Amino acid sequence: MTAPDGPQELEAQFAQWRQYVLRRRELQAVDADELEDLLRGSVDELVAAGLSPDEAFLVAVKRMGSLDELSREFAREHSERLWKQLVLTGDSAGPADGPRARRDLWVMLACAAGALVSVKVPVLFGLSFGDDGAFYARNFTLFALPWLAAYLAWRRSARRPVIAALAVLFALGAVSANAYPLADDSQSVVVTSVHLPIALWLVVGLAYVADDWRSSRRRMDFIRFTGEWFIYLVLMALGGGVLAAFLFNTFAAIGIVPQEFVSQWLLPGGAAAAVVVAGWLVEAKQSVVENIAPVLTRLFTPLFTAALLAFLVAVVWTSHGIDVEREALLLFDLLLVVVLGLLLYSLSARDPSAPPGPFDKLQLALVVSALAIDVLVLIEITGRITDDYGGTPNRAAALGENVILLVNLAWSAWLLLTFIRRRTPFAALERWQTGYLPVYAAWAWIVVLVFPPLFGFA
Repeated sequence: MTAPDGPQELEAQFAQWRQYVLRRRELQAVDADELEDLLRGSVDELVAAGLSPDEAFLVAVKRMGSLDELSREFAREHSERLWKQLVLTGDSAGPADGPRARRDLWVMLACAAGALVSVKVPVLFGLSFGDDGAFYARNFTLFALPWLAAYLAWRRSARRPVIAALAVLFALGAVSANAYPLADDSQSVVVTSVHLPIALWLVVGLAYVADDWRSSRRRMDFIRFTGEWFIYLVLMALGGGVLAAFLFNTFAAIGIVPQEFVSQWLLPGGAAAAVVVAGWLVEAKQSVVENIAPVLTRLFTPLFTAALLAFLVAVVWTSHGIDVEREALLLFDLLLVVVLGLLLYSLSARDPSAPPGPFDKLQLALVVSALAIDVLVLIEITGRITDDYGGTPNRAAALGENVILLVNLAWSAWLLLTFIRRRTPFAALERWQTGYLPVYAAWAWIVVLVFPPLFGFA
């Protein structure tokens, strides 16, 4: 074994290598110990053969092969861990993890309970789901996301300035959602209901990255967290729907119709609590779905690319631009967001050091196709703004969002092209995408805070 009194620089390299190994979700501490033992033995042999410690370390690491391959090998050998990670009382990675995991569980339960109670607090002031749908549409994320942010801030041991910023931003969101005199049929209610969750979710991102908000890797980790959180939330929603249907029909069979309990308590309270529980699952269960999400990304990227290319071919073949109603334009915007989500999540799951491959070229085709569609949508939106009805909150919001998407997609296409040609590193694309997140947040806050008075609370 390498002597414990070896050069401090070499020991620092071992520590950095071990930290990198433990970032692989498939590997546990005992696996890292085994790999480190092999690495140290190889370094000793190379040093004895005449290499310097630094040279021996680099050669030994190279000989071990790809860490992804080692991770997959360990995952295959210990496949039962995948199931243990899905169990609340699964094996921990070390003796110190047990108390921390239990504390995480209790803090999560407290935050989930807080979200559930928050949903029912407006009832004390005479607001109900049936009669005050506009209020709940604007405020629902304010009932759940602050509690998720609180859990993440506690887990990250966020400092007081970060906590203060979170409190101010959530308070600003609450004021902007409720202070304006908006009628229930106001367009500003719709744009607020759509954009406030975006603004507040990026506030959750601040709680996630805490003091490391300048790090592009931490911001990319938040993108990965978002994808995994969404998958868990969808799975929980499916299970909750089955539970609600089961309760309703079984009690109805004995003459009890629990419609009020299901609609007033189970569904809204469960949805708010699930937001927190899904975040805890991503953190506590070692990102089990991380192995599933990249597969889904690789599956749907070619499908979406083919669909977008087919649409563009049809537009050229028929010489017919996009001339559709507002609902269809919203569908196109949603499609562009999905494309951007596929790009972001594939970037977060990619090995930054890997050379360009066929999948990168496929992503370039996807981004270029989305860019062309965005140009067509912008032409249609601009035409709608210049018609007899003029500008409205919905149209202004759609115009701004498509301009933001246009800039992002255009520069992403350029960075992907230069990366494929090996002129720029992959890190440039990663820095661009994660650095662009504040732009989405800023636009969402502008729509929520500025648009209602700008358009006369229409």
